[in-house]
Amino acid sequence: MKPLTYAVHIIAGSLGIIAGFVTLYATKGSPLHRRLGLVFVYAMLTTAVVGGLIAAVLGVAPSINIPASTMTAWGFEAVAAGGEPAGFAFPYLMFGTVGLLGGGSDLRVIRSGPLTGTARIARHLWRMCFALFIAALSFFIGQAKVFPEPIRIRPLLALPVLVVLVTMFYWLWRVRIRQSLRGMVGVFAPETP
Repeated sequence: MKPLTYAVHIIAGSLGIIAGFVTLYATKGSPLHRRLGLVFVYAMLTTAVVGGLIAAVLGVAPSINIPASTMTAWGFEAVAAGGEPAGFAFPYLMFGTVGLLGGGSDLRVIRSGPLTGTARIARHLWRMCFALFIAALSFFIGQAKVFPEPIRIRPLLALPVLVVLVTMFYWLWRVRIRQSLRGMVGVFAPETP
């Protein structure tokens, strides 16, 4: 059971990272962007579910893979207690904060109706880029030990993670501040069945 579970997690994660980076730099709204974006979403969902199973059922993964709501509670407990779990306090609070921000954003959209224009694109950007950031962070930094010794250099392994953040902030600046949608294909057209 363990080898198959690990294989599914590794393959889905690898596929997600590759699809995520290609999607990040593909023409926004193009068929390639949309197709690989869906591959990224399904790969990340698979990775998350299998990672949660590895942590909860097999008990061999770090507790960081426990669902976000539990992470938030543990994070506050770790900060308040100042005990041993404090090493994981930042990731718990980060996931909890992002989850609360995303949930709050969802409630606002449910109450006021679907977002359009640059607000819709910006929401999509930060959510997808955050997922790719976590995937890249988990792979390049979290699994640094699997890289060959000559390239196991923290700044080198951190580079793809930083590239995701820099690219996200570039696109958020371009869409929200500059309000430039040049180079995006059909981003405002409703999807047709």
